[in-house]
Amino acid sequence: MFNTLKIKKQYFILCLGVVFSSCLTNIDEEQEIDPCTTVTFSAEVKPIIDANCVQCHGTGGNFPNLTTYQGVSGNASNVKSQVVSRKMPIGSTLTDAETQAISCWVDAGAINN
Repeated sequence: MFNTLKIKKQYFILCLGVVFSSCLTNIDEEQEIDPCTTVTFSAEVKPIIDANCVQCHGTGGNFPNLTTYQGVSGNASNVKSQVVSRKMPIGSTLTDAETQAISCWVDAGAINN
């Protein structure tokens, strides 16, 4: 009788170990966060445009005028195309992170956020 009770106890402990270890593997899974979901016009895109584009594409400058949200969003696909191809800004270059931020923002609909 003691052998049967001992075997049942060991089996019960083994089952508990399996249950707990299988739960632990689900807790440690990390989800990748898409960096594009956090890109905003006001925090990321506008500072890039202001620092690199408005010198030439400002009021009274070359077309398009990129000093306002309307000017940037109305030309968003063109802006993306020019920075991704590294044609703009002339005389300097954007970092990969800056190019990615503009691309993400345009791909997300170029919203005023």
